[in-house]
Amino acid sequence: MATLPSKPIADDVSLLVVLIDTNPFFWSTSSSSLNFHQFVSHVLVFLDLIVRLSQLNQIVVIATGHNTCDYIYDSSLDTDQVTGEGELPALYSFVLQRLEEFVNKDEKLGAKQDGLSEKRVSSLLSGSLSMALCYIQRVFRSGPLHPQPRILCLQGSPDGSEQYVSIMNAIFSAQRSMVPIDCCYVGSHNSAFLQQASYITGGVYVKPQHLEGLYQYLATVFAVDLHSRSFLQLPRPAGVDFRASCFCHKTTIDMGYVCSVCLSIFCKHHDKCSTCGSVFGKAQLDAASDRKRKASES
Repeated sequence: MATLPSKPIADDVSLLVVLIDTNPFFWSTSSSSLNFHQFVSHVLVFLDLIVRLSQLNQIVVIATGHNTCDYIYDSSLDTDQVTGEGELPALYSFVLQRLEEFVNKDEKLGAKQDGLSEKRVSSLLSGSLSMALCYIQRVFRSGPLHPQPRILCLQGSPDGSEQYVSIMNAIFSAQRSMVPIDCCYVGSHNSAFLQQASYITGGVYVKPQHLEGLYQYLATVFAVDLHSRSFLQLPRPAGVDFRASCFCHKTTIDMGYVCSVCLSIFCKHHDKCSTCGSVFGKAQLDAASDRKRKASES
């Protein structure tokens, strides 16, 4: 991991990497009053707000699909973001076009997998988080001056337990690089992964109660730069689910077995670690039950 540069360009200049959930399985089955088109409309107005707050602000948009993820927009490569007065910003039409192309590509990739992807309803959050961190590291390596980076996850799909290891690796990488991960979750239930991400990295987790006012949540909570956050009373998490997922069945567990060598987690006792190959001894609980059984028999 690259070391952090000396200082940012300014305290109030931000590099905002936005991860947009485009998972068709979520948006087609969502029972909320917010559909995908309305969701994108709120997000586009929010992105335009970030650009207008400071001409030095940078935004990067990454689409998180069901089968893939990709860069959608990078303001550092766009020198003509706004058209004439009173006209729709060029940012809107460009992002909408790229999102449409991405959704079509993601759908074609899902069709090639012969229905295997239908068993998984989560989006590829681990991939988009990794892409966001790679982009930020590239900015860090570009020079001693850089804007303050942060990641905003606009997520609605449920957590995918099969991505637990890769998502936690991305979270700890962001923590080491001092990159906050914010989250605005629009799904029906809270996301344990994103709750942990925001808590560990010092970000903000918000689950809007009124989705029709999504832009108000984005503008009042996530448009603020990192320096100004210390002067505001931002939402605090009511409770964070720190439960882990086992490496063998990818399910969330309350108690389990941990490999002392690589810290892999298993829901049941195994003779050998499937991650590092270490050989385990007999579980203490099993040994204790054997002693109690022998004592009762005698």
